[in-house]
Amino acid sequence: MLGIGKTGWIEKERPNCGPMDAICRPIAVAPCTSDIHTVWEGAIGERSDMILGHEAVGEVVEVGNLVKDFKPGDRVIIPAITPDWNSVAAQGGFAMHSGVMLGGWKFSNFKDGVFGEFFHVNDADGNLALLPDGLDPAAACMLSDMVPTGLHGSELAKVEYGDTVCVIGIGPVGLMGVAGAVLKGASHVYAVGSRPDCVKIAKEYGATDIINYKNGDIAQQILDQTNGIGVDKVIIAGGGCEILETAIKMLKPGGCIGNVNYFGDGEYLNIPRAEWGVGMGHKTIAGGLMPGGRLRMEKLASLLVTGRIDTSKLLTHRFKGFDKIEEALMLMKDKPKDLIKPVVTIDW
Repeated sequence: MLGIGKTGWIEKERPNCGPMDAICRPIAVAPCTSDIHTVWEGAIGERSDMILGHEAVGEVVEVGNLVKDFKPGDRVIIPAITPDWNSVAAQGGFAMHSGVMLGGWKFSNFKDGVFGEFFHVNDADGNLALLPDGLDPAAACMLSDMVPTGLHGSELAKVEYGDTVCVIGIGPVGLMGVAGAVLKGASHVYAVGSRPDCVKIAKEYGATDIINYKNGDIAQQILDQTNGIGVDKVIIAGGGCEILETAIKMLKPGGCIGNVNYFGDGEYLNIPRAEWGVGMGHKTIAGGLMPGGRLRMEKLASLLVTGRIDTSKLLTHRFKGFDKIEEALMLMKDKPKDLIKPVVTIDW
């Protein structure tokens, strides 16, 4: 990112490795919609000459002298969120906000990201996870952000056995939201989207019903399909600032909204007074940055190893070679109809 609305290639010095840190080089990376919000919407403000990217599987090339569990040559999964695990926030259970709110989101926010020949990972023992033998690095790259963010939607919404759940937005994060709701035991899963490829994969991940926003107000469609009752839980994984209002309207009293959507513009999110029970409807709104760190990555990797989740379904566009990163990023910006997720693999 050269500046808001501007991208290009840039030469920078190789990052320095602290005593608890690691330097890695990428072997699989993926651009994210968050990168698009950051550059072309200026969602986190001005950034100059900042390397983008926060989704990667990499190879360790250097470790600090206090790193115990990793060494050069290890192939590792690097989470998008890399907290400072000795922080007070981490002790309080919110490591993703270490230092400041959203402080665990360092790559392509507070520091250079993973779209470079080398990148820095803080607290290597706490944030890296070994890539399991035989796991495709491209598929594993989805563990950096898409899988943990989508599954966190189910956690925030507190999905339980037999719940009816609506997942708003079935891009890659929303598709993982569908998978997460199913893993948590949801019964009816209403997936909101219109692109045929996404609809197909949503059904494969366990969506029981598809709600197409082109057919009218989605809250009303949900109410019509549930005899006016609404759903137990809502996972928001896409949409503009108005989507929170829509979610509240389709939610039962006592229900919960889990938001993992990145609201990239606007000043306020509106809550409809009457549908929120004039403030007393016990409709909970929870929004959170995904948990990062090693344990999370190891657990999610086991879901791929055992076949509980197949992330290869997300990978609609595969590229090979470091120089293809820009093409993949622009594909994410333009979002053709057949796109779910692009990934770039790199042989050094």
